[in-house]
Amino acid sequence: MIRATRNRNRALVSVVSLAVASLLLSGCAAAAGSTGRAGTASAPPPPSSRAATHSGDQHAQTQSSGPSEASKMVCGQETKDDISSILALEQAPHAVDEWADSTYTCTYHLADGLLVISVKESPAPAAARKYFDALQGKLEAAPIKGLANLGFPAAQTPDGSVVFLKDSSTLHVNATGLPPAVGPQKVAPTDFAYQVATTILACWKEHH
Repeated sequence: MIRATRNRNRALVSVVSLAVASLLLSGCAAAAGSTGRAGTASAPPPPSSRAATHSGDQHAQTQSSGPSEASKMVCGQETKDDISSILALEQAPHAVDEWADSTYTCTYHLADGLLVISVKESPAPAAARKYFDALQGKLEAAPIKGLANLGFPAAQTPDGSVVFLKDSSTLHVNATGLPPAVGPQKVAPTDFAYQVATTILACWKEHH
């Protein structure tokens, strides 16, 4: 058990290094407003439907106005490009999105299984923290500590789920539907989910 834990820690350090490199080197070339549902271009919402951006609550919108532009980025071209790069895909993966219960979900249909990325938009940071804590408990996820959490509340499970909390948004990357070895580098599903999550967080940081 001790040896397995040490090996797991070494693997995570390697993935953290890759994630930090992606944060430093990769950019989000497309503007947040250019990402549309299911990866197609969409016009910006009319002024009356746009939610005001507040410090500490960058992504929250009402259910009636639909998902925020930041949330839609998980199904946008930048995320598709990142996944294609990580998995060395020749073309962008097919994705289907959904907006329900203040949660924007993007399901990627990959050759080896499903990758599900969701963003829960809460009305305020306190409500988001409550949701994050409840989800962490439901998943029985262990906290991600040290540099690996990038300064955010974060947790992960051994079978492929990674959760980050930023402001009023809870990002959940679920790679439990993928095989034990993912991509050409044969990384564990949890490590793959972590790398995808950090690239999304980098885009959020760049555009907000």
